[in-house]
Amino acid sequence: MSAGTRRTGRPSTPVLGREVIVRGALDLIDEVGAKGFSIALLARRLQVRPSSLYNHVKGRDDILAGVRELVADPIDAAVFDTLPWDEALVSWARLYRAAFAAHPQTIALLATIPVSGAHRTLRMYESVVAGLERGGWPIASVIPVMVGVESFVLGSALDLMAPPAMFDPGPDSPEVPRFAAAVHARDDASAAQRRPAADLAFEVSLTALVDGLRTRLAAEIAAQGTTVDTGSA
Repeated sequence: MSAGTRRTGRPSTPVLGREVIVRGALDLIDEVGAKGFSIALLARRLQVRPSSLYNHVKGRDDILAGVRELVADPIDAAVFDTLPWDEALVSWARLYRAAFAAHPQTIALLATIPVSGAHRTLRMYESVVAGLERGGWPIASVIPVMVGVESFVLGSALDLMAPPAMFDPGPDSPEVPRFAAAVHARDDASAAQRRPAADLAFEVSLTALVDGLRTRLAAEIAAQGTTVDTGSA
């Protein structure tokens, strides 16, 4: 091939763009954690100068908004359009946990930055809020309900990272016999059901949380003297 002939075909590295930058940022956070993430390190990973990133993104906040979208994209909130609010909330919580369990290093980072700029994620929240309102939740209670469920879900996602024997007292078992027995009973149930202990904890707590929310909503409706669909029985 002569010096004046340009090679055709796909480039050996992806053409820099917002999607490439955001996916690179998520991969980097997965690897080094929130504290290790920086624009400079991201640029080195993408083999560009930091200034080149700003031709495609507005800055760090814009990159993290894109990361939030990538993490949250699998969380389907469309169930709020078709199911009673409580059934939809259970489905949403399970998907939410799975999404963040796949990227646990993002939890501490995304839980402390504003959601503005993450447009797809905002539309997901819009569906959740609309579903809860249709279920009868007063507008002032909707965000507290949603955030309460999110807090539980994110904690449960982190629980999946814990070592299986975290609660095993080991040689200290004689000092805490009831605690040790409870841990062993949990492990037996986990083995019998062939499910991780973290999943058992999540499901029993999710059921209790939603049951409590049903009771709370019924009390709020009774206080208002209104009648709406309060969810499934």
